[in-house]
Amino acid sequence: MKSLRPVCCESHRRHFLGTSVAAALLGVGMATASSRTEAASLSEAQRNAMTPDQVIKSMLDGNARFLSGVHKERNFLAEMRSSATGQFPAAIVLSCIDSRAPIEVVCDLGIGDTFNARVAGNAVNDDILGSMEFACAAAGAKVVMVVGHTACGATKGAIDNVVLGNLTLLLARFKSAIDATVYEGARTSKNAAFVDAVTKTHVQQALPLIRGRSAVLSGLEAEGKIKIVGAMYDIASGKVTLV
Repeated sequence: MKSLRPVCCESHRRHFLGTSVAAALLGVGMATASSRTEAASLSEAQRNAMTPDQVIKSMLDGNARFLSGVHKERNFLAEMRSSATGQFPAAIVLSCIDSRAPIEVVCDLGIGDTFNARVAGNAVNDDILGSMEFACAAAGAKVVMVVGHTACGATKGAIDNVVLGNLTLLLARFKSAIDATVYEGARTSKNAAFVDAVTKTHVQQALPLIRGRSAVLSGLEAEGKIKIVGAMYDIASGKVTLV
């Protein structure tokens, strides 16, 4: 009859080694996690110390991180808790409702970093202007950024003169951008380059529109307290570019 001792000892040895390896790996994981610097929501002092140009640069730097795949380590629950008693966003961003263009994600932003307004085709209206005024004049944001994106469905609908309930009036806001876009190729919604050119024009036209219709915002910009800028987001490459 064979002895059971070697078998038991071997089983115990394997269990011990397995436990030791698991503990070692857990220790490495905990050390790695504890050594990471987690991003936190902006404090009032941090936001107030930034210039409008620095805010814009920080957003473009965030997009560069997004493109590289090396983003800030974030604990969104911690950001939620830390911002629950007050918010100090550095910018307000007007972008399209398109599900492929989440500016907070593509600029590596966290909870409390920006005010975010979204409407089809990033169209400016009175409600949006009022929101921008609140963000900058009341809450201290330093930048108003209007962001369009490539392959915009709202732009395509405007080019095609789509008629659909309340959407009809919204798309009518694109007419001046369509007319003002200089383009020698096919001026149709099937031409991606023309669609993107119109969207870019629409963003560029939004900037003087904001200044002209909001004495509050134009006054803050004249004093150097804020900047009003436009950008385009490429949904294929992931890059955000000022326009």
